[in-house]
Amino acid sequence: MILAALLLGVFVGALLGLVGGGGSILAVPALVYGVGLPLEEAIPTSLIVVGAASAVAVLPRLRTGVNWRLAGIIGAAGIPTAYLGTLVNRLVDPQLLLGAFSVIMVIAGVRMFFATPAATGPCALPGGGTRWRSCLPRVLATGTVVGFLTGLLGVGGGFLIVPALALVLGLPMGVTIGTSLVIIVINSVAGFSAHLSDVQIDWAVTSAFAGTAMLASLITGRLSRRLPDRVLKTSFAILVLCIAVYVAIRAVAG
Repeated sequence: MILAALLLGVFVGALLGLVGGGGSILAVPALVYGVGLPLEEAIPTSLIVVGAASAVAVLPRLRTGVNWRLAGIIGAAGIPTAYLGTLVNRLVDPQLLLGAFSVIMVIAGVRMFFATPAATGPCALPGGGTRWRSCLPRVLATGTVVGFLTGLLGVGGGFLIVPALALVLGLPMGVTIGTSLVIIVINSVAGFSAHLSDVQIDWAVTSAFAGTAMLASLITGRLSRRLPDRVLKTSFAILVLCIAVYVAIRAVAG
C-alpha cells in the first residue's frame, strides 16, 4: 500500500506541476483502485494530497505567474459550495459518485483536446487586463461550481479551472496554470475542513502519497515552461479518458 502511494503520488504531483490541474481528478481513483482506500477515506485524503502538491507547484510562479485577484474571487466563491457538496456526498451512494466522477472525467478529457487561445477570451483586455464588470458573473459561477465538485468528489477543480481561465477570461497559459494552482489550494482547504467532523485518514499512506506528489510537482512545475502546451494537454486528455472508462466499468460492476 505504501509503495503504491509513493508511485502514484509522483504521477499526480507531476500532472499538477505540468498543467496546473489534472492531478486532482486522478487522485481519488488512484487512492481507491491503486492504494485500496474506501471512497469515504479517499476523498479527504485526496484533498490533503492535492492541496499540498499544488501549494508547492505554485512556488516557482509566485512573482509573475498568478492573477491573485482572480484566484481570490473564485476561491472565495467556492468555499460555501464546498460545504454543500460535502453534505450531498454523505447522502449519495459511493457507486453513483464514482459514476459521476467518470462522466466528469470524460468531459474534461474531451475538452482538453481543444486548443485554448491565450489572451483572446471575451473577458480579456489588451495588455493582460480583465473586464471585471462584464465577467464577474462568469468568475463567480466558475467558483461556485468548482467548489461544489470539490466537496462532492474530493477534486481540487483544476481540470475545470484551467479551461475556464484560458477560454472564458483569456489568460495566457502561464498565468492560467499558476492561478489554477492557487485556487486548488483554497478549494482543497475548504473541502477538507468540511470533512473534519467525520474524517478518517491513514496518515502513513497520506504522508507517502503527499510527499512524493509535492516533490514531483515542484520539479515538473519548473520544467513545464520548456514543454509545448499542446503536447502536454493532448497526452493528459488521452490518459483521463482511459481512466474514466476504467472508473465507469468498476462503478457499474460494483
